[in-house]
Amino acid sequence: MRTPSSPTIFPADYTRIKVVRSFYELVTTPLAGEINALCWERTLPGDFREIVERLGGGEGIVPVGDSRLDVLSLSDAGKVARDLLLEDQQLLRSCDLAPGLDCIHDSPRDVSGGPFPVDVFSFHADSATAAADTYLCSYTEAASEVLRNDEARRRVDIPETRAELLKLFGGEDNSDFLEFLNEHYYDLHYAPAAGARPSSFGLGNLWRIATDYPGSPVPPCIHRAPPATPGRPPRLLLIS
Repeated sequence: MRTPSSPTIFPADYTRIKVVRSFYELVTTPLAGEINALCWERTLPGDFREIVERLGGGEGIVPVGDSRLDVLSLSDAGKVARDLLLEDQQLLRSCDLAPGLDCIHDSPRDVSGGPFPVDVFSFHADSATAAADTYLCSYTEAASEVLRNDEARRRVDIPETRAELLKLFGGEDNSDFLEFLNEHYYDLHYAPAAGARPSSFGLGNLWRIATDYPGSPVPPCIHRAPPATPGRPPRLLLIS
């Protein structure tokens, strides 16, 4: 059995995403110039859905450590999938990264009451205080979605939304307001343009995407988690 892949196809004129053919190319190709995302396209053998079934029920986001994978009773196809999960993590660890494998039953929604949600289901950029990239791979269910930078606008730059945020802040549009936006992650979320068409990251593909950090040579990659579908199995996600 092979994990179904959803090939990521972008318009020919969109040059921010580069497809690579190996893990070595994924980690050594610089995110520079116009490129702010790298995709190692793969069609993986093995039954990853069986891994999810054997992990059993749960709530929220459940971390899955190597030791828990090791004790699962699996078919041959399930063992192939387990080996690949362990191999992907080892590849990332060999680059001094700290990957985590999560079984996502559901993710918390933002209920703060702000003018727009600031959760993973909203288009957003990851952030860091120093140079860092995000690596991620979806193995089951829906994959994350990516939004073209030229089809996105920071929500805090939309006049009507900024006015609502200023009212919530209760002050002037100054450095304190900018700090307020940063502390509450409002400045990391984006609105898609009318007619924008997000693309799937695809199952089995390992991605490296640019984050929002001081001095980054490229704009961050804008993405979101897929909405959870009631009654569907949990999502298996690798992220570092």
